[in-house]
Amino acid sequence: MNMLVIDNEVIIRLAFFSGILALMALLELLVPRRRLTAPKGVRWLNNLILTFFNSLLLRLVFPVTAVGAAIIAADHSWGALNALGVAGWSTGIISMLLLDLTIYAQHFFFHRIRLFWRLHRMHHTDLDIDVTTGARFHPLEIIISMAIKMAVVIALGVPAWAVVVFEVILNGSSMFNHSNIYMGKATDRFMRLLVVTPDMHRLHHSVIIGEQNSNFGFNFPWWDRLFGTYLDQPSAGHEGMTIGLANYRNPRWLRLPWMLALPFRKEP
Repeated sequence: MNMLVIDNEVIIRLAFFSGILALMALLELLVPRRRLTAPKGVRWLNNLILTFFNSLLLRLVFPVTAVGAAIIAADHSWGALNALGVAGWSTGIISMLLLDLTIYAQHFFFHRIRLFWRLHRMHHTDLDIDVTTGARFHPLEIIISMAIKMAVVIALGVPAWAVVVFEVILNGSSMFNHSNIYMGKATDRFMRLLVVTPDMHRLHHSVIIGEQNSNFGFNFPWWDRLFGTYLDQPSAGHEGMTIGLANYRNPRWLRLPWMLALPFRKEP
C-alpha cells in the first residue's frame, strides 16, 4: 500500500488538486461569501498559469522532492523518529503535526523577515481571495518552501507515505481555506476547532496590517491559538473588509509578468 501511494504520487496529487479545485469553484458559484471586485477571468488565468509553472519548476530544480528525501532518509535511517524507533501510524501522525507546525512557522517568519516578505507579498496582492489564491505563490518562495520541507523531512525521518498524505492535505486545505464560500456562522464556529476555515483565513488577507499579521495556520487552527496569533473576525466584517495590500491596488499586479517582478521592486 505504501509503495503504491509513493509510486503514484504525481497522479494522486493531481487528482486531488483537480477534484478539490472543481468542487470549490462550484461552491463559490452556488454559495459565494463575498462579491468579487476584480475580473475573475484575468485572475484565474494568471493564478493557474503560475500554479502549473511552479509545479514544473520544482521538478526541474530538485532532483528529488520531499517524498524522495523521505525515501533517502529511510534508506539511511536518518532522522529523529528513526533514532527513537517510532513506527507505524503514530509516525505518520507525529510527522504530519510537526510538518504542519513547520508550515505555520515558515508562514509567520515570511511575514516578519523583510527579505522573505518581498517574496510572500505577491500572495497578498490578489485583490480578491478565492480557490486559485491558494496556489498563488512566487516561484522563489515555492523553491525555498520545498527546501525547508525537505530539510525537516530528513531531520525528522518522516515516512514517504506520510509526506504524500501531508502534501495532499496541505494543497487541499489551502484551496479550501482560500475559497470564497459561505459556510454559515454555526458551521464555521465548529469547523474552525478542527481545521482552518475560509472565514478564519480570509481575515489574514485583510488590507489592515494588524489583521494581516494573524491566523497564519494552513491545515490545523491550533497553532494560532497556542502562539497568540489568532484573531476571530475582521473589524469591517467579511463582506466589508478590503482584500490585498494598501500599496498594490493597481490591477496590473494580477498579471503574471508583474507578479513575477514584484519581489524585485522597491516598496511603494
